[in-house]
Order: sequence, then structure tokens, then C-alpha cells
Amino acid sequence: MSQSPNRMFDEFAKLMTDAAGVAQGAKREVETAFKAQIERFISDMDLVSREEFDAVKDMAIKALDEVEKLEERLAAAELRLAALDEKAAPEDNA
Repeated sequence: MSQSPNRMFDEFAKLMTDAAGVAQGAKREVETAFKAQIERFISDMDLVSREEFDAVKDMAIKALDEVEKLEERLAAAELRLAALDEKAAPEDNA
């Protein structure tokens, strides 16, 4: 009952093909488990999504722009008040 070399190579090739299929299945299973662990780890860290971060960043930029405008208005109002004080000061001394 000896097998020809071709038959032996065919059986070996089939065995290797089956082993490769099992290895790919195991790889997918490990990747799925790893991704699940990573997602669980990230969700436990209370990280924000990129969309939430960008929304808050935009709000902060708008708030800073508004602060700059208000600072300019305040400086102009202080200048007007100082000018009024200077006008009123000579009248008090007279």
C-alpha cells in the first residue's frame, strides 16, 4: 500500500490549506477579542469623541473672540471716562 509521491504531495497540500484556514479563523477570533478589549478599555477611560471635542473647541474659539471684542469696548469706554474726568477736574478746581 504505498502511495505515489504525487498523492502524498496532494494530501500534504490539502492538510496545509486546511491548517491555513484554521489559522485565519483563529486570527480573526483573536482580533475580534482584542478589539472588544480595547473598546472596553477606552470606554472606561471616559474619553470624548472627536465630534464632541471639535464642537467644544469651536465654542471656545467663539468665546475668546467675544472676550477680545468686549476687552476692546471696555478699553474704549475707559478712555472716554478718563477724558470726561479730565474735563470735569479743571471745573472742580475753579
